[in-house]
Amino acid sequence: MPMQPEKKQGIITDYKLHDKDTGSPEVQVALLTERINHLTEHLKSHKKDFTSRRGLLVMVGRRSSLLKYLQNVDRNRYQTVIKRLGIRK
Repeated sequence: MPMQPEKKQGIITDYKLHDKDTGSPEVQVALLTERINHLTEHLKSHKKDFTSRRGLLVMVGRRSSLLKYLQNVDRNRYQTVIKRLGIRK
């Protein structure tokens, strides 16, 4: 089930860097995190849904790549994003 447009727009407005920003790494990581959390809840009740499990792993890998990029480009932005999203300790 796709993300509600209002919820998606709210995430974009929370994490954007400037007015017309929709594709910065921060926004992409935040959107992927929301999708990952939603899919994780789905898989708790549908344990044998292996296709969705594979999609979850692909999303986690994509988020990991974006976080590595952000860590290499600007360490402060990386720290801010992971703290706001609660991704790592």
